[in-house]
Formats: sequence, C-alpha cells, structure tokens
Amino acid sequence: MSDSKTSNAMWGGRFASGPDAIMEAINASIGYDKRMARQDIEGSRAHAQMLAATGIITDNDAKAIREGLLTVLSEIEAGDFEYSTALEDIHMNVENRLKELIGDAAGRLHTARSRNDQVATDFKLWVRTQMDAAIDGLTALIKALLQQAEAGADMVMPGFTHLQVAQPVTWGHHMLAYVEMFGRDIGRMRDARARMNESPLGAAALAGTSFPIDRHMTAAALGFERPAANSLDAVSDRDFALEFLSSASIAATHLSRMAEELVIWSSAQFCFVTLSDRFSTGSSIMPQKKNPDAAELIRAKVGRINGALVGLLTVMKGLPLAYAKDMQEDKEQVFDAADSLMLALAAMSGMVADMTPNAPRLEAAAASGFSTATDLADWLVRTLNMPFREAHHVTGALVKLAEERGCDLPDLSLADMQGVCAEITEDVFAVLGVHNSVQSRQSYGGTAPDQVRAQIIRWKEALA
Repeated sequence: MSDSKTSNAMWGGRFASGPDAIMEAINASIGYDKRMARQDIEGSRAHAQMLAATGIITDNDAKAIREGLLTVLSEIEAGDFEYSTALEDIHMNVENRLKELIGDAAGRLHTARSRNDQVATDFKLWVRTQMDAAIDGLTALIKALLQQAEAGADMVMPGFTHLQVAQPVTWGHHMLAYVEMFGRDIGRMRDARARMNESPLGAAALAGTSFPIDRHMTAAALGFERPAANSLDAVSDRDFALEFLSSASIAATHLSRMAEELVIWSSAQFCFVTLSDRFSTGSSIMPQKKNPDAAELIRAKVGRINGALVGLLTVMKGLPLAYAKDMQEDKEQVFDAADSLMLALAAMSGMVADMTPNAPRLEAAAASGFSTATDLADWLVRTLNMPFREAHHVTGALVKLAEERGCDLPDLSLADMQGVCAEITEDVFAVLGVHNSVQSRQSYGGTAPDQVRAQIIRWKEALA
C-alpha cells in the first residue's frame, strides 16, 4: 500500500484522493512530534487496559495491543523505526506499525478516543516530564550556588545599584540572591505542574464518548490526579504548555541576568571572577583572549525561549472551541524552549561550580566609591541622634570633601570630619571599614555573614 493510500485509509472514506506534496508537507508533524513516542505509547497502553477492564474490547486484544506497543517502542528506541510523513504524526505512525505487528486487533485501540484527546494527553505527559527535568536542573544550580555562598560567606564585594558601587555586601549574599530567584522558578514549575495534572484522555474529539469508559482509571495509570472535567476544554487546552513556557521564560531571564554579571565580572576591567577553561573560548586572532562564550550564549537563549512563549500565545489567542489544526503549531517551540532551558541550566551550573572569585580584587572594589557612606549616615543617626535627612546631608558633604581630597571616607582625618560636623567622634572610624559594614547588616535577609550562613542552612534543609 502506498503512503498516500495508507493515509487515506487512516482518514477513512471521506477523501477520494490523497493530498499532494504541499498539503502533505504542511499537514505532517512527524518530523518533530516523534519526540512524544514514549508518551504516545504509554497513553495507548493505559487506554487499551481500560478498554479491556470495562468490557469494551477483549482481554486478548488488549494484551496483543499492549505487547505490540512495547515492540514498537523498542524499535523506536533502537532507531529501527521507519517514520512516514504520509502518516502525518506519531500517533498514526505508531498505530500503523502496530497493525503490521498484530493485525486487526490494532484497529480496536482507537475505540472511545480521538487524536484530539490523544495528542493533548501525549503533550501533557511530555511537558510534565520536562517540568520535572527543569526542576532537577534548577535544583542542581541552586546547590552549586550554595557551595559558592558557603565558601564566600565572609568575602566582601561591592553591591551595586545602577551598576555603580552602592554598599559592601558579601559574596555569599550575592550568590544567595540568585538562589532565591531560581527557587521561585522551581515554585512556578511546581505550581504549573500541579495545575496541569488532569488527564484529557477520554474526552474524545470534543464531546466525550458513548462507550462506558473509566477515565479515572486511565488518569491514575498515567499519574494524573484526576480526569479533566470538561471534554471541550480538555482537547483545546494548551495552558499547560503556556505556563511551562512562561515559567521557562522567567527562569531564562534569571539565567541571563547572572550570565551578564559573569561576562562583566570576568572582564579585565573588573577581574572579579575567573571562569574555568571548560566554559570559555579563545580568539582566532588575539592569543590573549579568554572569552566567556558560555555565559554569552546563555544570555542569548532567553530570546529563543521568550519567542516560543509569544509564538504559542499568538497561535492560541483567536481559536474558538474546541480543536483546530492551528494547535499542531504548539509543539516545536515548546520542544526548542525546553532544550534551550536545559542546556542553559547545565552550562550555568557548570560555570558556577567552577568559577573562582578574586577575593582581594572584590574587597578592593567594595571599598571604592564611598561604599560605606550609608554606614556613616546610620552612625550619625544612632550615635548623635541626628534626623536621617540631616545625616544624609552631612554625609554628602563629607563625600564631597573626600572627592576634593582624592581619597575615600576612611582616609579623612577626624579634624576633617569635625570641620563638617563638630559632634563626630573617633568612634566613627569603626563603621567605615567594609568588613564592619557587612557585619552590621544583621537584619533578616541582610548581608552579614551570620545571616548568610543562616539562609544557607535554610536552603539546604528545604532541598533536603
């Protein structure tokens, strides 16, 4: 039987002639949806078992179907399966091969279901698996960040606003900021996973089925919490894919922000960190160059992942209920975004684990740019009972004086300071060092080393 005739047989008697090459090309999705082969076979095996349990097909037919599907899966995983574009998608390719293996019993598999609920089920199973993989990847990255935080809990570095030195912080505190970001990404993935964990299988084309199926049985067999409650919604819903892409986009944004910092920090101008050779490249013409290419590529991945989200939102925005062929365009961008996210997570985890902070350079930079000016203002408020606005003004005058002298605040003499504010005493110098500054930030979530270590313990317990 030719491919076109096979396709017509799958469609039924509605069409007298096969699609031409253009129609076949635009209609086929096997080029990418074959990635869902395992999920398609899992869903079909659960469906066949349920059909037998409810007396819709015989136990013998169900056994032949389930065993035949395992044979198909083994062929696919061994690379021995021949895909046909004329058969359109993974579902028809699997069913056609099943028929070649077990004969007419294969035709009973599609009883009480449609490709509409079948593809929705397959896609949900695939996205759910990918969410679990993303959670694992994010967890590995958090663990690498926690190792850096623990090693650098006392290491002082500049904290920035507007990319200008603002106040001293600790390396551990900065690492923990990304731990919090990626922790929220895990939370979003888990929330989305719980919300999408309803089975579309049994919704059939759009209206359910007249066969006495047990949708709770198939839902449980596939690890879903429950069957979807509305058949129209079940086959037309792609919120689960949109939520995955949304969560992936936010995670990619966090990865991109960290990648940007690594690009800046590893530059000769900053020299805050050294990235390992494993995640750097050289130049074809400049032998001295060590380029942070992995970080730059991570920074670029967010464009592809955000684009996938916008693409699927655009596909779904005008679709009436229930299923439309537009929804075949739901998978390629999800597959690509998932691949991009997992690669970026793995690369960032490797870079974080391998990078070496330059402690002397970080400390020197932390002391620059009048970074302890806020500590001085706070001292004026605490010790001299000065209103903060007045303290802010006095500190600003002292900063201006230091700028004129070409020195930093701790380099001013007591007489210089008293020339601006007579009440200042020698005790002020105790708060002007960067280590004193970070030690004083003892508020919950602050940069003090004790607070950093407390948050590291909290996160280790949460991960455990």
